[in-house]
Amino acid sequence: MNKKINIRWIIFLMFPAVLLLSSCYYYPQEQIIVQSTQDENIAAITQIYFYPNKGQSTEQQSSDHYACYNWAVDQTGFDPSASSIVPEQRVRVVPMPPPGHDTIALSIAGAVLGALIAGPHHAGGGALIGAASGAMMGAASDINRAEVARQMEEAYRNRNQGRDLRREKKALQFRRAMSACLEGRGYTVK
Repeated sequence: MNKKINIRWIIFLMFPAVLLLSSCYYYPQEQIIVQSTQDENIAAITQIYFYPNKGQSTEQQSSDHYACYNWAVDQTGFDPSASSIVPEQRVRVVPMPPPGHDTIALSIAGAVLGALIAGPHHAGGGALIGAASGAMMGAASDINRAEVARQMEEAYRNRNQGRDLRREKKALQFRRAMSACLEGRGYTVK
């Protein structure tokens, strides 16, 4: 029995199979990660050790420390106890498809469309041309997605780095103000 197989029926039956198989890929759900941005470096910068040079009592030392702390906060506009408790940052994690996903998906779609458009006599050539065209478009899409992700990550890193430098500068100003106040009240500060 020599039956002639119609290529359009094969492609017609393959198309739902391709769609079914492509739907089997697992995309994890979006996650939101909460990051605490407490900075231990700020606490280390603002930590001050002082020694009473004039025999001040423990109560007097505590009173002077409290007064100097408040004065330094007023002078610099920076409060280490408030700045170390920065509100939590929400980071949105969106899963990306694996590398090459668009290349494969669009090459398959291009092959199917190319075979359908070319007709039964030239289906193989049409499928090859469609697959090549789809693969090129998919590769461009994969490259673009990776570049956008890299740019977003770089922008996030730069924004946080600038914020950290400003906080460290304020912490140093606070330390200088606190030291000046305590030295003025008769303490050796380190």
